[in-house]
Formats: sequence, C-alpha cells, structure tokens
Amino acid sequence: MFKNYTKEFRYNITLSVPVILGMLGHTFVQFADNIMVGQLGTAELAAVSLGNSFVFIAMSLGIGFSTAITPLVAEADGAGNTADAKSAFQHGLVLCTFLGLSLFGIILLAKPLMYMMKQPPEVVELARPYLDLVAFSLVPLIIFQAFKQFSDGLSQTKYPMYATILANVVNIVLNYLLIFGSFGFPKLGIVGAAIGTLASRIIMVFYLWLLMKHKPRFHDYVTDFNFKSLKKKVFKKIIDLGFPSALQMFFEVAIFTAAIWLSGVLGKNAQAANQIALNLSSMTFMFGMGLGVAAMIRVGNQKGLLNFTELRRIAQSIFLLTLLLEIIFAALFLIGRFWLPTMYLDIDDVLNLSDNTEVVGLAAQLLLVAAFFQISDGIQVAVLGALRGLQDVRIPTLITFVAYWAIGFPISFFLGLHTDLKSIGIWIGLLAGLSASAIMLYIRFNYLTKKLITNGAT
Repeated sequence: MFKNYTKEFRYNITLSVPVILGMLGHTFVQFADNIMVGQLGTAELAAVSLGNSFVFIAMSLGIGFSTAITPLVAEADGAGNTADAKSAFQHGLVLCTFLGLSLFGIILLAKPLMYMMKQPPEVVELARPYLDLVAFSLVPLIIFQAFKQFSDGLSQTKYPMYATILANVVNIVLNYLLIFGSFGFPKLGIVGAAIGTLASRIIMVFYLWLLMKHKPRFHDYVTDFNFKSLKKKVFKKIIDLGFPSALQMFFEVAIFTAAIWLSGVLGKNAQAANQIALNLSSMTFMFGMGLGVAAMIRVGNQKGLLNFTELRRIAQSIFLLTLLLEIIFAALFLIGRFWLPTMYLDIDDVLNLSDNTEVVGLAAQLLLVAAFFQISDGIQVAVLGALRGLQDVRIPTLITFVAYWAIGFPISFFLGLHTDLKSIGIWIGLLAGLSASAIMLYIRFNYLTKKLITNGAT
C-alpha cells in the first residue's frame, strides 16, 4: 500500500527539483540582498524589508495569476493538443505583460502608505528609492513567469531553472560592485541592490526566450506570434483561472507582509529579526511550492487523460513526499535557530553589537515557531497545486481567505500588539492560519477526487 505512493517519488523529484531550484533562485535574490545589505546596518536591512513588503504583495498577484497557464498547457499536452497549448501560452503572455505594467504603476501610487504605517522614519527614507527600482523589476519578472509556467506545463522544468541561476550570478556580482562600491564602481548602498535585482530580471527573460527559440520542443510555440488570432474566450478562461489563483497567493503573502508591518510597529530590531526568519522560511517554502507545481503538472496531465483514480494516487504521493521533506526542514530550524540568523549580520561590528545581538535572539525565537509551520505550509501549497491542476480555484480561494484573514491575522494582531508575546505572537498567528489552510484544502481535494472517481470517469 505504502509502495503505491513511494514509487512515484523518483519521478516527482525529477520533475520538481528544477522548479524548486528556480523558485529558490527568486528567493536567493532577496537572500543575497539581505546578507549584503545587512552588513550596512539594521536600519538598511529593515528598509529592504519594508520596500520588499510592497513588492512581495504585487509579486504574489503576478506569480499567482501566471499559474493559470500551467494546468491549461499540461491538460492540452496530456491530450496531445498542440494548438490549445500554444494558444494558452500566447494569451497568458499578453495578460502577464499587461499585469506586470499595472502592478508597477500601483506600487508607485501606493508609496505614500509607507508614511502612514508607523514605521521608523529613517527606514522609510532609505526604502523609497530602493522601492522604485525593485517595483519596475516586476515587469520582466512576471513576463518571465509566463514563459516559465508554459515550460512547466510541458513538463520541461529545467530551462527556467537555468535562467534563474544566471540571474542570481548577475545579481550577486552587481550587488558586490554597487552596494559597497568595489573596483571603482559607485557606492550606492541599498539602491545598488535594487539595480542588481532589476538588471538580473531583465537578463533572465531574454535568456529564457533565446533558449526556447533554439530548442525544437519550444520553437513553434515561442515564434510566429499572431496577435490577430487572440480570442476573448481564451482570455476569459485564463482570467477565470488566474484571478482566483492570484488571490490565493495574495492572501498568504499578504499575511506575511502584515507580519512585517506589525513587526515594524514593535521597532527596527523586531522588523529586522522578522525579515531574517521570513527569508529563511521563504527558502524552505520554495521546496513545497516546487512540489505543488509538480502536483499541478501531473494532475493536469491525468485530467487530460480522464484518469481520476491515477490522478488521486499521484497527488497523494506528492503530499507524502512534501510531508517527509518538511519534517526534515523543521528539524533543521530547531537545531540551527541560533546560528542561522548570524549569517545576516556583522556580529563583529562593535558599534551595532547591542542591536545585532537582540536581532539574533529575536530571530531564534521566531525560527522556533517557523519550525512547526514548515509542515502545514508545505502541505497546503502542495494540495493547492493539485487543486489548480484540477482547475478548481474558486472554493480554494475562499478557503485561503478564511484561513489567513479570519483565523491567522486576528491571532497575529492580538498576540503581537496586545500581549507580551510580541513578535512570537505574530508568528503563532501565521502558524494557525497555515494549519487551517492545509486542513481545509485537503478536505476539498479529498471530496473532489472521490466524487470524480465515483462518477465513473477513470
């Protein structure tokens, strides 16, 4: 019985590892920025945290929307329908380009909110110029996501990974040159980090497009675009899938962003500690997210084949693999909770010794809570991927809203600002929201798949 699920592990890992590495690449851009900027001081680290909190919200909408492309391409690929796969990609690319430009404009309009959020004034002044550039980098990032989700839908997950690795190399080199003013380059501080992020994301798009253009598997899809053939009904289908998917990701990212803002009310050290714990948690989350993409691809393929018994078995094998992996990460967070935060700060900096010591202590406490929500966070995103593969998005959107904003956020707000738990209380709320989401989403998946099998479509 157990072997029915574990025998899928090898293929699931093969499919998901490039996705995980690509996802980690996006997070590693922030990881590199945080570590390098952290050498400048806790105020600079808090400023990057505040600026990215706006970008993360917009990014979640863009990435969440783009996931609509994958199940449509996977279903068409499973059914051997090349025309529908190309149509889904081209319509999705147009929508993602428009969405990227729109989100950039919205962030610029939202900048004055930073002054209304009771954040430290020095942090806000540092964050403003950083935010301008990183916000514009959303345009190439979301265009890249359209190419990536299309490639994932064809089960070709390694090529976006290559592009992301290249982007990280570019980002780290430019960070080193521009943050610290190395080799005669201007010393731009956190603005240098923003330039590195923007340049790396532009290069990432062009590299992936060139790679696909010269690969026979992709060539016919990414060339000879005929914009006259665009159809309203295809746009509507992608929007009907993409908008709820964007909201699902938005609800989760927004509660983590709210945690950043709540931490900012507690002070710059609480905000810096929150940023460290959040960045580490984001990297482990990408493993669950990668397995969620694998679930979306494989469930989409089986949906195209109308084999719902096999669909359920394959999805559950991915859930089991996710559970085992997240238990390992939970153990690593528990064991390394005092050492991991020291990577982000210059512990030998005598002038900031008191602040840095406090930040490390706070971050270690947050990682204690994060160790436990690794499991529920991984499970909920893997199940969400399977539901997207089934093209079931509306009820899961309602579930994620209830879990994060009717359950998680009120707990975070009350425990964080009205009890002595403070930062830990904020993260206990996150744990409650993620756990509620995992349980309710699995109940939804279990109900749908049993219903499909009972209806006799195997």
